[in-house]
Amino acid sequence: MSQHVRQIAKDASIVGGATLLSRVLGFFRDMILAYVLGTGIAADAFYVAYRLPNMMRRLFAEGSMTMAFVPVFTKLREEEGETRAFAMPRAAMVWLLIILGVLTTLAIVFARPLTELITPGFVKNPALFDLTVELTRIVFPYIIEISAVALCMGVLNSYGHFLAPALATSELNTIIIVGAGVAYLFKLDVAHTLAWSVVIGGLGQVFMQQPQMRKFGFTWRGPWSFRDKGVARMGLLMLPTAFGAAVYQVNIVIGTLLASYLPTGSISYLYYADRLVQFPLGVFGVAVGTVALPSLAKLASSGKTGEFTDTLNASLRLTLFICLPAAAGLIALADPMVRVLFGRGAFGAHAISATAGALIAYGVGLPAFACVRALYAAYFALADTRTPAITAALCLVVYVVSGWALMGSTGHVGLALATSISSWFNVLVLGIILRKKLGGRWFVPGRTTLFGTLLSCGVGFGAYATADRPYLSMVLIVGWAVVYMAAASLLRVEEARMLTDFALRRLRRN
Repeated sequence: MSQHVRQIAKDASIVGGATLLSRVLGFFRDMILAYVLGTGIAADAFYVAYRLPNMMRRLFAEGSMTMAFVPVFTKLREEEGETRAFAMPRAAMVWLLIILGVLTTLAIVFARPLTELITPGFVKNPALFDLTVELTRIVFPYIIEISAVALCMGVLNSYGHFLAPALATSELNTIIIVGAGVAYLFKLDVAHTLAWSVVIGGLGQVFMQQPQMRKFGFTWRGPWSFRDKGVARMGLLMLPTAFGAAVYQVNIVIGTLLASYLPTGSISYLYYADRLVQFPLGVFGVAVGTVALPSLAKLASSGKTGEFTDTLNASLRLTLFICLPAAAGLIALADPMVRVLFGRGAFGAHAISATAGALIAYGVGLPAFACVRALYAAYFALADTRTPAITAALCLVVYVVSGWALMGSTGHVGLALATSISSWFNVLVLGIILRKKLGGRWFVPGRTTLFGTLLSCGVGFGAYATADRPYLSMVLIVGWAVVYMAAASLLRVEEARMLTDFALRRLRRN
């Protein structure tokens, strides 16, 4: 196994561990929000308002800026030195503040038509619509804060440091938890308090990145230029990537628009189900795509096509090794998982059943959600941002058609299933095009996929057998994970041995 693959596995484990902490806090946060907000008017209003800046974040930050920044910044460091390279993030930050500052101002001024555009179904409920407008005006400046975090993440990732950005979300979750507790204890308006907590937490996320950046010698004081060539190059790469991210966000907007016509609570059901899917996806699926980009970018710039293909293959197999059993577990334990985590307070029996149905539909697409990130990293490393944008547009069509066809009979579950269908379509199309680009097979399943699939079915059946006892099934989740890893190690699945060896080395050091 190549050094690049080992490094990806090591970095993915570090990011996964940090993200695991964030996800645990996130679940605790969602449990509290489910208790104090439930799935009524206040919940729908807050989640829509919170979704708007997050949508823009993925458009201007994670969806385009970070991916375009890493290869350009890395090349500048190698060819012109750190002093020249450091001018690039300074210039990028200035442009970011200008563009997003104007965008935020417009969003605050035109919050009412913006809310009506995103959720036209809310107009028939004046109380819900007005509350969503108010919360949107409070929360929207978060886009500036989280985009600054994404820029810092690009700098740190280029140096092979992934821990601080991964821990940033934990800080935000902590602030939101505190805000919910304060609002509940002191009888404050919960929705408004949570909105302000998001803004305060965003500032904390920015400040968290600065100590690590200073360790690498970076400071925001120094030379920069509006005409920085690195920023211009990044901007050119961002154009098709931003289009692809925009298509993805249009997908979310359309999903929200369609869900707004469904019974009250549908948006919240999808939100809570998505949060559960994001746990394994964020802990490891997204982590592999994030840490693979620097290694793939170096191999692509060196013209090492064979090693590039091998590294991509290993990244995809590693992703499937984790996400296949995770999908099986989510599907088998959907109802007890939702019941244990959210089933209290204002979150009643109907909300549990409705959220579990959406979770099953999302679970079908979990492996595809994760593989798309690794494939995107490969395209970005090859400086091809056009193809992912085109495939994203095709997937939007697939989502709209399938979502519209399914929601009439299955409601919000149909929208979740449409997301899974479009994601598998995206994996297929990206893979076919990548095969032509690399001149060979883009993915060789090998022992990992075969044994991983068989073992995942076993995990799913075992989990389903205990699903009628919710708290026992939740305790046994760890047990099923241990059984899966042990069986994979006995069958000599390379990814299992690699992860266990790394974990043992970390334990010995500690």
